[in-house]
Amino acid sequence: MNKGDLITIVADAAGVTKAEATTAVDTIFGSIESCLKKGEKAAFVGFGTFSTTDRKARDGRNPATGATIKIPAKTVVKFKPGKALSDSVN
Repeated sequence: MNKGDLITIVADAAGVTKAEATTAVDTIFGSIESCLKKGEKAAFVGFGTFSTTDRKARDGRNPATGATIKIPAKTVVKFKPGKALSDSVN
């Protein structure tokens, strides 16, 4: 499934136009993104929790040459699925 598929499903389920569904989906994704930018968690009971974590700078290796490279520190997004989602997939 991609974003276009999701928009089509939302439009059909809600009985709205694809333009309205696009606005709804973009608003949801934007809200989650802004929440994570603030360092907050976005938790959806039964679905899962989006959060961020900081990775420290570290040394790595270029697999082609074997040369040591510096990998900079960065903030990464994590997703932990909820119990209901995990159970439904198994």
